[in-house]
Amino acid sequence: MRPRGTNSVEPMTTDERLAVFLDYENLAIGVRDLGGDAFSFRPIADALAARGRVVVRRAYADWSFFAEDRHDLTREHVELIEMPQHQGASRKNAADIKMVVDAVEMAFERDYISTFVICTGDSDFSPLVHKLREMNKQVIGIGVANSTSKLLPSSCDEFLFYDRLEGVDLSGARARRRRGAGPATTTADGDRDGAAVPAAGGDPGPDSPGPNSDGTDDDPQPGDPSLAVLVAQTLADLSSSGGAVTASVLKRTLLRKDPTFSESDYGFRTFGECLRHLEGRGLVEISPGPAAGDPEVSLPERGEREVSFALMAKVVQDAGGPVPLSGLKDRVRKVRPDFSEKTLGYRNFLQFARAAAAASYVDLRWDAESEDYLLTTAA
Repeated sequence: MRPRGTNSVEPMTTDERLAVFLDYENLAIGVRDLGGDAFSFRPIADALAARGRVVVRRAYADWSFFAEDRHDLTREHVELIEMPQHQGASRKNAADIKMVVDAVEMAFERDYISTFVICTGDSDFSPLVHKLREMNKQVIGIGVANSTSKLLPSSCDEFLFYDRLEGVDLSGARARRRRGAGPATTTADGDRDGAAVPAAGGDPGPDSPGPNSDGTDDDPQPGDPSLAVLVAQTLADLSSSGGAVTASVLKRTLLRKDPTFSESDYGFRTFGECLRHLEGRGLVEISPGPAAGDPEVSLPERGEREVSFALMAKVVQDAGGPVPLSGLKDRVRKVRPDFSEKTLGYRNFLQFARAAAAASYVDLRWDAESEDYLLTTAA
């Protein structure tokens, strides 16, 4: 019989506790500069729901400039921190300073908060991010892509772009901007160092993402080789240290390499779906892991690599003599244009050639006279 007062449900202390801080001026102006609707907190709340319990929600601004937004934020239980900009006073950074002070104070006083979500694209908050991480707090950043400084995402453990979150649709606004239908825009940070948003119809700045020269977006697709290269190289690095690699470990490592990484950018709903796609292409192998829903992931022992080894051996054999390593990759690509050793987990073509030699597909030796490696068919 269960003692009185006990509950069969596991305690909620196992959840991650999140505190959300919004540099509202940066976000709201960033969204409006794209020609989209007013900023909405709901897509952020939905994205964070999978990451833990949000126990603090605070937004900082001079709310006299955003009177229409106050109702939507209070409906989402966001605490509005008023930092008025008095006429004639230079207080444009007052809200930023207050937000930094509150975040650091909370990190010291509330140990149960494990994750801080800093919603801004302003790199002035980078020192705050570094300090929170020094205090063993996880930091998630959220910003509008076109008004986010390139310096900020790399400082965070994970960075989400607001305009890519589920429930946010700015495609119509982007189309209008590509056609030059909108007015000239300003940065979301004014004279701060956020990446500038170009005027509609103008040339994008060097830090601003934009469409390809053919007028189409450069969004990654499921078959994008960069995804296969990133996963294969990361998996190879993890495997070299020994031990099994689970999907959760692989995802965390990908985020450490690139905090902006998201499988949704490649057209996948979940990371598991992404891995199954790569498994179907013969680039990874998935097997049951120690926990349900967290399978082990490995590079295939046989399959695509052996096919590539055999292809290179055939090219060397057809050459009829020793083939220098320099130029061999081009010969392989004449037979198979989509060949890339990086999708197989190798850093460069020399490493791939050495692996082929170790598997007895070719012989590899250094030739001092030609100052190059020479490959011949295996004896």
